[in-house]
Amino acid sequence: MVELEKSLNRRCRDHHSLRRGGIVKRNLLLLGIVILAVAGALLAQDQPGKTAPKKAASHASAGSVTRGKEVFDKKCAMCHFADSDQKKIGPGLKGISKRGTFTVNGNKVTTESLRTWIENGDSLMPGMKDSLEPAQIKDVVAYVKTL
Repeated sequence: MVELEKSLNRRCRDHHSLRRGGIVKRNLLLLGIVILAVAGALLAQDQPGKTAPKKAASHASAGSVTRGKEVFDKKCAMCHFADSDQKKIGPGLKGISKRGTFTVNGNKVTTESLRTWIENGDSLMPGMKDSLEPAQIKDVVAYVKTL
């Protein structure tokens, strides 16, 4: 009889701890925290290529950006990284529109200032107005603004 009473007391105590929160409530809370952490990590991931083209699409056509990338790869990529802000020979161009200023002189980055820079160059960068058509320069500007 004493053993039965102890067993019932233990079961009642366990039952009350579960009802008051105990293990079940704790496990649900932990599960919720894990789900929120995973969702937050997934949302915080940088997804290049998804946000930049949408931004560019409002200012330039997708064809212009694609053509600009082709010209950039042939004429500019030997000196500039497109996927990094690290210096190669010239400065890396990733995020140039978000930065808002040129790294070499601090001037504001605009469509016009990019076009002028590409056309005329700088002390280390050759001007491209004699080697690129105006439409190609426009396409390169459209592409660079997506970086």
